[in-house]
Amino acid sequence: MIALPKLVAVLTLLLAGLPAVASTAGSANVAVSELANGLRVIVKPDRRAPVVVSMVWYRIGSVDEQGGVTGVAHVLEHMMFKGTRDVLSGEFSRLIAAAGGRDNAFTSRDYTGYFQTLHKSALPLSFRLEADRMTNLVLSPEEFAKELKVVMEERRWRTDDRPQSVLFERLMAVALTAHPYRNPVVGWMNDLENLTIDDTRRFYENWYGPNNATVVVVGDVVPAEIFALAEKYFGAIPRKVLPPRKPQDEPPQLGVKRLTVKVPAEQSQVLMAYRAPRLTKPAEEWEPYALDMLESVLSGNPAARLPQQLVKTDRLAASAGANYEGVGRGPGFFFLSGTPANGRSAAEMEEGLRREVRRVIEDGVTQEELDRVKAQAMAAQVYQRDSMFFQARLIGWLESVGLSFRDEDLFIEKMRQVTAEQVREVARKYLVDDGLTVAYLDPQPLNAAPPRTAPPAGVRHGN
Repeated sequence: MIALPKLVAVLTLLLAGLPAVASTAGSANVAVSELANGLRVIVKPDRRAPVVVSMVWYRIGSVDEQGGVTGVAHVLEHMMFKGTRDVLSGEFSRLIAAAGGRDNAFTSRDYTGYFQTLHKSALPLSFRLEADRMTNLVLSPEEFAKELKVVMEERRWRTDDRPQSVLFERLMAVALTAHPYRNPVVGWMNDLENLTIDDTRRFYENWYGPNNATVVVVGDVVPAEIFALAEKYFGAIPRKVLPPRKPQDEPPQLGVKRLTVKVPAEQSQVLMAYRAPRLTKPAEEWEPYALDMLESVLSGNPAARLPQQLVKTDRLAASAGANYEGVGRGPGFFFLSGTPANGRSAAEMEEGLRREVRRVIEDGVTQEELDRVKAQAMAAQVYQRDSMFFQARLIGWLESVGLSFRDEDLFIEKMRQVTAEQVREVARKYLVDDGLTVAYLDPQPLNAAPPRTAPPAGVRHGN
């Protein structure tokens, strides 16, 4: 699984940009071109090593799936490695490895991405292979049946056998009424059991086209040469007529929702999800930035409020945290979570989390505290500033969720403008019961059977 950047990580990393690495932080040296068929190509030179990271991002994810075929975006991602008319199954990764590179892929709610990291001389190979599978994928019944079983086993291992994953999956299914974010990226098991090769082919034919894709290249390259290379390999692929995307707006929540999830587990857990705004207009909004800072105040480091008060001082929790998800194509959420300490109940855990929220609302946060969590967040992220992969995924991520990599400097300024009073205000406004869903994990006796092992070693591609 490829962990993609959260807004707070992006912003703190940018704030932490030092003169010595100024060329790798910011968008000033990024070049963009768009082919006649609609393919966007974004290039960021970074000449510290003769290496490139090449990514192809498709603006298609589980949010675009229809009822009854959940998981098809992820299944298709697996099938993209199973051969074309000219490249046999498994040959894509073998050719990349033979060139000294490595490759993988990821599927999320909002996008699907494929990447290679290799010597700059091998970039034509990467482009040739990606262009080939963008338009010439072969879906064989034998490979499809085999890979579908792999995906179902992946679901069992990553979700069904992990109490926290089951809790989150069921919470989202209750928290949302209409929006497809309520469905898991990996898909519901019944949908996977009934998914057909025609469902997968239709999804590929509808969405995998140059005008629904962005190529991102970061490394020791010259932009003009990359644009010419993209034209050579991708330019002849015809533009597609993409299906219309309907808004799929989630109706307002009308009161607190509660659920209990009973699964075999060692400990009870509490997960609370508050409806919160997502970032859509970076220049005009301030609340998403303040919510990011609220997350850091509550759990951005071991000395933050939740771990310090609930774990260390009160000894109420074995762990406690907060998480704001406000960048994407669907509804935003602010999460609170906690695992009660031995002898403490889920109800006590919930009350402890609520108490810390009330402290923020009633007493606010100090400027000193806010400055400290900003500095700590920057320190935690600064190591990534030298990563070509991080730079490439940042560009692709922002572009795929409807934002722009060109907003990096704006993000920095908006981050600096967040005040302690704004952090208090977003807590008061959004951490309220009318937009809250609370899930308790009620632990059941553990089965005597040994835990399920990981999927087969050949399974390298996943959400």
